[in-house]
Amino acid sequence: MIGLSQSDTEVTHDSLKVQELDEVMVTATRTVRQLSSLPLPAQIIGKKEIQRINSQRLDDLLNEQTGLITVSEFVGGAGIQMQGLDSQYTLILIDGVPLIGRSAGTLDISRISVGNIKQIEIVKGASSSLYGSEALGGVINIITDRPKDAGFKSNIRYRYGTFNTHDANINLNYKKEGLSINTFINRNSSDGYQFANAANLNTVDPYSNYTFNTKVDYAINAKTNLLASARYYLQDQEYAPTEDEAGEITINEWNTQFKLDHEYNDRWSSYFEFYATRYKADEFLNTLEDNTFFSNSDYNELLIRPEIRASFAPNENHSFFGGLGMDHETLNRTDFSTNPRFNSPFVYLQYEGSPLDKLNVILGARFDGHSDYDSQFSPKAALRYELNDKIDLKGSVGYGFKAPDFRQLYFDFTNGFVGYTILGYNAVNTKIPELDQDGQISTIVVPISEYNGALRPENSVAYNFGTTFKPFSRLKFEVNLFRNDIQDLIDTRLIANKTNGQGIFSFYNVNKAYTQGLEFNTSWKLNNEFSISGGYQLLFAKDKDAQNAFKDGEVFARLSPSSPSFQLTEDDYFGLFNRSRHMANLKIFYSIEKWNLDTNLRGTYRSKYGLFDTNGNSYLDNFDEFVNPYSIWDWAINKTFWAKYQVGFGIDNIFDFTDAPESETDLLFVGNIPGRIIYTKLNIQL
Repeated sequence: MIGLSQSDTEVTHDSLKVQELDEVMVTATRTVRQLSSLPLPAQIIGKKEIQRINSQRLDDLLNEQTGLITVSEFVGGAGIQMQGLDSQYTLILIDGVPLIGRSAGTLDISRISVGNIKQIEIVKGASSSLYGSEALGGVINIITDRPKDAGFKSNIRYRYGTFNTHDANINLNYKKEGLSINTFINRNSSDGYQFANAANLNTVDPYSNYTFNTKVDYAINAKTNLLASARYYLQDQEYAPTEDEAGEITINEWNTQFKLDHEYNDRWSSYFEFYATRYKADEFLNTLEDNTFFSNSDYNELLIRPEIRASFAPNENHSFFGGLGMDHETLNRTDFSTNPRFNSPFVYLQYEGSPLDKLNVILGARFDGHSDYDSQFSPKAALRYELNDKIDLKGSVGYGFKAPDFRQLYFDFTNGFVGYTILGYNAVNTKIPELDQDGQISTIVVPISEYNGALRPENSVAYNFGTTFKPFSRLKFEVNLFRNDIQDLIDTRLIANKTNGQGIFSFYNVNKAYTQGLEFNTSWKLNNEFSISGGYQLLFAKDKDAQNAFKDGEVFARLSPSSPSFQLTEDDYFGLFNRSRHMANLKIFYSIEKWNLDTNLRGTYRSKYGLFDTNGNSYLDNFDEFVNPYSIWDWAINKTFWAKYQVGFGIDNIFDFTDAPESETDLLFVGNIPGRIIYTKLNIQL
């Protein structure tokens, strides 16, 4: 059920007082809850903020939130890192149902337009007790608009900016009695950008994409409601990985959702939901010299999910809900040893209650079966205690997991240029004997008997403990301490050597790691026109095996290839790659109601981080090369004319920060920040 929301802070005026209404969230508990009452680390990005900062895509928004950072992990793709956990561990939902298409392990959030978003809900910490796999690190739920007013309403929005970037939206809304319809169309295109000295893999090639989304909500009667929605996404992007080849990547994605809600009485209700989605990516390359075919790659993933849920509330202080369903997944992909099919039945149950006036408790668990890996049991407990009307304490402990993906199980890829091979875990037992019989293997490093079992899911226990302090209604401080203990991380290793001098690699469970730190958020609304907010994250993200190796004096480094090596200590170990120790954000919003004008200034800071080992010991230590600290500042201003017309202007990355490579061999640079972007916006309400 999608909750009604006062998406930012609606203010009711009278002659005596100003009353501020709290935000409402559904993602954290899958029930409608006030954000302030949740015993979990959660936040909401409201529609008002989305519109005022003039953002285009989802990654623009998330990159400005505490504890989140957008990282570029494959060609033209942007994933989101949460509390130091890779983007593959964060579940992305639209209206409560998951997106698919993690062809490289990462789901590209830059493909999601924000033009029809009502609010974005972010839940940090393991959430597998409700959502199963991929929610090991947390959940981000994008909730789309529904019509508010009766009759026909429409909105047209267009933004033009640097790199010949165009973003155009049409929003159509209709509401009459029990029927509401929302239709959204978006076109986004850009010429991309290219750094001097950079390989094309680290820049964005020209592209254009289209999003079509429609949602129909119909109240059959006072107790029964039907929701039907459909979304289609199409993107064409040029692809030139080298100077000798060029081609195109085409992405087609669709999803459909049908949901029937029924309320039996004041205590009992239920819903049935059917969801289906398909993601296809086709890629081809031609040789530029003679325009002949060079290579192609296809990716075709399907997910079908039926689910039924029931809720029971014996009284206003206690409620229960549970559900069961099935995930059916298939994938046809180039370089796979088979066309895999997964079946994953699941069942979950959760209790929410207030056994004491000031104590709120959540207890939940979920069981996931699977046709190809071990079943998982995911419990979670959370509580919130209100010390007084200004201070509350909250804490949660939960188990999360991520199932091995199709690639880690069934990959069968040989590089045509270099000659190395990567095999999925389930492909080793059949493929190694075939290659050995063909005379392609010189030595077997890892006995294939180690691949007789099953690749275990990655799993984590997440701890979050925090407090909220509101000295008065317009000022708030939040602190959250977190730790994620991760086991059975899936890594790659050499399992055999080939007669051509190259290796054969596969996946296995080996690593134990943790991320821990502190998050701090504050917001101060001085009056109805001026507000300021900020956040800070301190992060330590480390591999436990690496930490022990440094502690035992087993790791050495050298300052240059010709200099002697020296022993490193435990204090020299920096941590996991692509993690910053410090991140911060600041947002200042100001509006002048009598002029119908609003403006804002937003800044983010990221401290140094390492992308890979540069001194030959396979770890990230203090003697490696790092990306230097940097900050990005954005400014936007909007002016409304005659109530229906709004003109906007803005500058993203005001000080034109870039970190381009110094030479063609320099791979240590920031590839997803192109420089200063200047744009204008026009919005028309009809």
